[in-house]
Amino acid sequence: MIGMLRGRVWEIQAEKLILDVQGVGYLLSVPLGILSRVHTGQELIVYTHTHMREEEIALYGFASLNEKKLFLDMLNVSGIGPKVGMAILSTLGQPELEQALAQEDIGRLTKVPGVGKKTAQRLVLELKDKFKGLGIEEMGANETYRGDSEALETLLALGFSPEEARKALSRAMAGGEPLPVEEQVRLALKHLAG
Repeated sequence: MIGMLRGRVWEIQAEKLILDVQGVGYLLSVPLGILSRVHTGQELIVYTHTHMREEEIALYGFASLNEKKLFLDMLNVSGIGPKVGMAILSTLGQPELEQALAQEDIGRLTKVPGVGKKTAQRLVLELKDKFKGLGIEEMGANETYRGDSEALETLLALGFSPEEARKALSRAMAGGEPLPVEEQVRLALKHLAG
């Protein structure tokens, strides 16, 4: 199986991209978080999962091993296939999904297209224990930066990974005071540089 690919983004499609790896174009379904921050010609490393069915072989790409593991955990939940798993990651992103599972937030999960109440309940029931380690303080800090996605989008546009950007914004917002977007980005960049 293919575990990781490194290459240049050849083409960006609606929910997929083609990654040119030494002249071979791999068609990858990826979360929207990746699509929002890449451009044609950019070098990219993705962790992959190959999903085989009778009629097709599909390749899924992820920004980190943790994101890939979360996707595979979701596939083990009854009623969750690769398309729904990818929709969940694309809509919520890894940190918000982990937080929703830890807090048993069915309402947040049902905002994902294709995820009804029963599916959300199964996800929580089967996966919540994996995220008990998410502390209340960490969640509170994460809520702060999620409240202003403009700062997060700015850091992603500068080439930082979603995980790096979120951590830096959490540290920047640790004081709890609401800050203008420019100040959030400036403080986050300071943490990233240090």
